[in-house]
Amino acid sequence: MKSRIKWFLFLSLILLLSGCTHVISKDLRIKSDPHLTLGKVRQNPESYKGKFVIWGGEIIETTNQKDQNTLVEVFQRPLDRRGEPKEILTSEGRFLVLTEEYLDPYIFKKGRKITVAGEILGERIKPVGEMEYRYPFLSSKQIYLWEDYYSSPYPYTYYDPLRGYPFGWWGGYPHGWWGYPYGGWGFGIRYHP
Repeated sequence: MKSRIKWFLFLSLILLLSGCTHVISKDLRIKSDPHLTLGKVRQNPESYKGKFVIWGGEIIETTNQKDQNTLVEVFQRPLDRRGEPKEILTSEGRFLVLTEEYLDPYIFKKGRKITVAGEILGERIKPVGEMEYRYPFLSSKQIYLWEDYYSSPYPYTYYDPLRGYPFGWWGGYPHGWWGYPYGGWGFGIRYHP
């Protein structure tokens, strides 16, 4: 009986620790400089050539090029301890990632969260609207694409294609925002099978 409890605790600890691991490999995390933020590099990207960074955010556009490379434009977001872009309004701007493989724009589409470990190549200038924008330019060494959650018609819920139904935090169950008896004002998770 005691050995079963120990085994269960050991497995629980392994699962807990595996859920907290960073999505970028340890070797690349060691090579990368966590103090080189996008904001710092944007001031003079050419002076940071050859340095490794780990940045992330939301995809703006994925463009396949004639030479079979793919260029990904990313709207930067701060990363959490696992490397996932946080869903907050703070951003230090945009950056470009070049990868030597074909990335399907249907999968790597606008709005998907991405984390990239890469080497700084310098900068590229590209128009954003009517202005010229200076992008820090990375050569990708590792890319992690986060699960895709689609917006749902229900307030504060998201559609998860793997589960096949919306889920998330919202105020009110089962009928919405009207309060008791049609649903309270508290928070809860609502599943829609």
